[in-house]
Amino acid sequence: MKHHWLAAVLPLGLVSPAFAWEPTKPIEIVVPFSAGGASDQMARTIQGIIQKQQFTKQPIIVVNKPAAGGAEGMLDIQKSAGDPHKLITTSSGIFMTPMATKLALNWTDYTPVAMLAQDSFLLWVNAKAPYKTAGDLMTAAKSANPPMKIGGTSSKREDNLLVFAMEKQGGTKFAYIPYTSGGQASTQLSGGHVEATTNNPAEDLANWRGGATRPLCVFAEQKMAYTEKVADGQSWADIPTCASQGLNVSYQMLRGMFMPGKVSKEQQAFYVDLFKKVSETPEWKDYLARNALAADYRDGEAFVSFLKADEAKHEKLMTEAGFMAK
Repeated sequence: MKHHWLAAVLPLGLVSPAFAWEPTKPIEIVVPFSAGGASDQMARTIQGIIQKQQFTKQPIIVVNKPAAGGAEGMLDIQKSAGDPHKLITTSSGIFMTPMATKLALNWTDYTPVAMLAQDSFLLWVNAKAPYKTAGDLMTAAKSANPPMKIGGTSSKREDNLLVFAMEKQGGTKFAYIPYTSGGQASTQLSGGHVEATTNNPAEDLANWRGGATRPLCVFAEQKMAYTEKVADGQSWADIPTCASQGLNVSYQMLRGMFMPGKVSKEQQAFYVDLFKKVSETPEWKDYLARNALAADYRDGEAFVSFLKADEAKHEKLMTEAGFMAK
């Protein structure tokens, strides 16, 4: 009974079973984007949870490597094969960057650890813009000369793909402006330098709350689930789907963690356990709700199966958009 009483009062991270391998020096999480974007926010949230809960004795260091549309960070992990003290937080770019650039890299060069969530994209406009719906914006885009500017993160990546889908659906042309992060895209939108962005919820939340930007619709088949009010007296669940406003475009993005290749099963097992514990904390659940992320934890074969299917889906989308490197 004494053992069970101790387990009940000790911090969660101190009652874990001993692992065959544990980190022996600081753990580096590479973010292949600039500070302020959704990937960066996620990495820093994870860093805070791990340290607060004492899931490891080693410090967690977040390093931003945004150059070349995220390729810098991805290549860094590829070159770090065998290093169990490095991780990368990544999204669909793990497929799209190599496809768009002929980068000699594939997600199978890495060691999959865990998928943590899926992220939505919204159509955002400046708070003072006249558009009430996606249909209003698309109508204005058809007569815009020069073409209407839409900002997003990187070229030939998720945001760019969404803008291509909008063009295809609406029979119009936009001027897509790539930035190094969603945070930068939001700043440009709030300053009136672009007419719209396709940011994730987390990337425009601060400016929405500050009265600088506002969402028109979510690029999803269903509305988001979170009903707590976040800005303008609205919840994420109050935002209509783009399809309901005549713009039939839907897309979601994985958010996951990988290690370099050529690490041991014991090293991989340590991090699978680590991120499983992170995903179960109240802090992580609060983060998901605050940023309207869909909880979707997968590891092992379930994560690998998702990656194989998602890669095939993105190859089709990239080919249709003409984004594949020739």
